[in-house]
Amino acid sequence: METLKSIIQQGEHQQLDFKFRIDDAKKIARTLSAFANTDGGRLLIGVKDNGKITGIDPSEEIHMIDAAVDMYCKPKLSFQSRVWQEDMRLVLEITVQPTGEKPVSSPDEEGKWRVYVRRKDHTLLANKILLNVWKQEKKPNAKPEKFGDEETHLLGLIAENEPVTLSKLYRSSKLPKNRIDHLMVLFICWKLINMEISEQGTFYTTVID
Repeated sequence: METLKSIIQQGEHQQLDFKFRIDDAKKIARTLSAFANTDGGRLLIGVKDNGKITGIDPSEEIHMIDAAVDMYCKPKLSFQSRVWQEDMRLVLEITVQPTGEKPVSSPDEEGKWRVYVRRKDHTLLANKILLNVWKQEKKPNAKPEKFGDEETHLLGLIAENEPVTLSKLYRSSKLPKNRIDHLMVLFICWKLINMEISEQGTFYTTVID
């Protein structure tokens, strides 16, 4: 049987985040939208980053969550809530399911609407390749039986330099940047390459059969 302590013992990860309390609806909207854009996730409010339970007033925190999803998530997100009690302290759990309406966007610190994803225990900006992958996934994506010179050239560059950044591919290839971007999107949809987004940047590697 799942308990609050068993959840906390997992530590923060791609689908779990701890918050001492919610002070900024815009900021928490970025975490919620990132959950929705990735694999879904749970937010525990009233828990420090180190896992210590501090407790909160659920009515105050749910007000901030309502504001976050109503005002700062496009399209508006739905969520489930649950209140846990542990050692006379209350913790609010917010669960967000992965969305079928990618992307969900939220405002950054300057108020510009951006798209975020979860990677490990971090909320990061989605890049243009991922945004276009989501668009391409809504279209037919049959992999050709034979590749042309451009596809063969770019796949070779990735294999020779992996893990490789997009900027390095721009410098190493004579193909136009927009053509490289388009091929990278197709390669991901065809499951020929992997894209790893991290705090250090975005890196691409070939898929090993």
